Amino acid sequence: MFGIVPRRLWEKMNPPDLHNMCTWSMRALLVEIGDRKVLVDTGIGNKQDAKFRAHFEPHGTENLFDSLRQAGVQREDITDVFLTHLHFDHCGGALWLNEKTGRVELSFPNARYWTNEVHYRWATNPNPREQASFLPENIKPLQELGCLNFLDVEQNIEFLPGFRVRFFYGHTEAMMVPVLDTDLGTLIYCADTIPSQWHLGMPYIMAYDVRPLETLREKAEILDEAIQENQLLFFEHDPLVEVGRLERDARGRVVAGQLGSLDSFLRQD
Repeated sequence: MFGIVPRRLWEKMNPPDLHNMCTWSMRALLVEIGDRKVLVDTGIGNKQDAKFRAHFEPHGTENLFDSLRQAGVQREDITDVFLTHLHFDHCGGALWLNEKTGRVELSFPNARYWTNEVHYRWATNPNPREQASFLPENIKPLQELGCLNFLDVEQNIEFLPGFRVRFFYGHTEAMMVPVLDTDLGTLIYCADTIPSQWHLGMPYIMAYDVRPLETLREKAEILDEAIQENQLLFFEHDPLVEVGRLERDARGRVVAGQLGSLDSFLRQD
């Protein structure tokens, strides 16, 4: 998760266990625009077998369906599922194993699922580096069921009013990053370009990235713009905080100026 940064440095941020494993979040975002309820990413889901799950040790009491119900939303209410990219920890929950029937079903039966054709082709003909992250059982059923839709690959394309999309290429091919107009100003759902607060420093690039130098460029672009325009960054994998605003320290380095939950920012606003 921290690439070339030595463990002696990163372990102070997110301490690993005896197996060198760290705790991370798979944080989705519900966006309501008019009569549309858009879910951004879906986590790993429940359909992978015990052997697969043992590699990553998913744990915790929260799950996507319960989190939605706590927000007053049923899975049937979701109109759109926006998948930033098709790695298993971002799209696996688009389908779920119905334990009563033993069948894999659409998690959100009334929704349209969104990716883009460039990324879809990349994911369905994976390179050896990413093959273990692009699981056919997460992708093919969506296409076979006719619910998968493609956005045009065009920078800052408007998906919905107040919901624009940028396309990034460092982590994987044509990853989609939502840029949202909110009551708190512009919010960037960073996905895997800046997965946590601990990835704000420029050298902190994940070893998973297929084009790390491109990630550096894209990351610098996000950070500079976030400071200049006081934007809010959403951290999908941070186990502690949801969002943050940035500033520069006395040495000119980008640092977190304020971190917390979306609710805490709304209360302060």
